[in-house]
Amino acid sequence: MTNHRRSLRILPLSVALFIVVSLIAMTGWAKSETEERPRIIAFGDSLTAGLGVRSQDAYPAQLQRRLEELGFRYQVINAGVSGETTAGGLRRVPWVLSAKPDIVILELGANDGLRGLSLEQTKNNLGRIIQQLRQADVTVILAGMKLPPNYGEEYTKQFEVIYPALAAQHRIPLIPFFLDGVAGSTALNQADGIHPTREGYKIIVEHVLPVLVPVLEKHNRNRGKRQGHSFTPAPSAPLHGTTPGAPSVKRRIGANQDFLKKVS
Repeated sequence: MTNHRRSLRILPLSVALFIVVSLIAMTGWAKSETEERPRIIAFGDSLTAGLGVRSQDAYPAQLQRRLEELGFRYQVINAGVSGETTAGGLRRVPWVLSAKPDIVILELGANDGLRGLSLEQTKNNLGRIIQQLRQADVTVILAGMKLPPNYGEEYTKQFEVIYPALAAQHRIPLIPFFLDGVAGSTALNQADGIHPTREGYKIIVEHVLPVLVPVLEKHNRNRGKRQGHSFTPAPSAPLHGTTPGAPSVKRRIGANQDFLKKVS
């Protein structure tokens, strides 16, 4: 009877121990699975960091969820720093590379423009960032930016052309305007009129996808060749935005696929 009572006391402990060990194993498996995924680093300023919104509402986190819906197994890392200039970003390149990214979405320059910094220096800094990333065999996607009209017509025009010029020079994909469909909207921006809300970031993600998806498809094909087999992702959700004001993802994917064929 005594032994029977002891076994009744031990059984719950053994079950608890089994559960704990299982949870640890599952956590380790999930962690290793995430760590093994190719990495996309969102490299930028407060617009990337998500100033004023919860981390899960910033565009990198929303992009992570959207990619998973589409069947792309990538890890998106938020490397946004509020107040960052292109000069600061240039100094951070070694840190970004230490995370071993496969793809970098580069969103910098807005703070340079808002501070009226030298456009030549801004372009030079962005060019050096792109060059250093590409030398490390990282695919770079450049996010274009614009300035409010009160900075003067000549300055704003010269600022805007920096991005398509760099994209053409380095033969990299370009998101024409990172804040397209969001800038100037009181409903999609916070009280400061600069930083997007959660809903604003949803639209931004839908503008990023038409440029990013062809890059991911090409990256997956190249990975499949290196591993000795063909790999084509099968998205589990339609390639179109569901956010009001966001364009169809398919609308611009074809053009970006043609661009990638030319630069490959």
